[in-house]
Amino acid sequence: MMEGMATLDDVRAVALGFPGVIERVDGHRGGASWRTPAGAFVWQRGPSGRDLDQLAALGRGWPPGDVVGVRTDGAQVKEALLETYPDAFFTIPHFDGYPAVLVRLEGIDLEQLREVITDAWLLKVTKRVAAEWLATHPPSTG
Repeated sequence: MMEGMATLDDVRAVALGFPGVIERVDGHRGGASWRTPAGAFVWQRGPSGRDLDQLAALGRGWPPGDVVGVRTDGAQVKEALLETYPDAFFTIPHFDGYPAVLVRLEGIDLEQLREVITDAWLLKVTKRVAAEWLATHPPSTG
């Protein structure tokens, strides 16, 4: 079972634990994003009116609780997360063709959250930065 649901504070702590990450608050949506010079890798994401309309047309709704978007390493990784962990990950029509998933923080434990944010951060740093970080942070075996 899960150790307890993740929170936005957990997202912030994980994201800011990486070198070169800054937090920015979006004036348009009001949510926070965590980024490297190459762009955002995790961001707070609430539904737009259009999202709600499109989901309603599909017979779905926006889940309760906090949601973040996380970059993925392409469509295959995105599909694998969506299929394997439907309680944690979902997508919306706005994300069709975009390498990212939405994460229900109420549906994911901290270890899995840390893993997907780490993978997203590694996509947004140089190979040298990634190699240096990975050399001192070997993947956990589990």
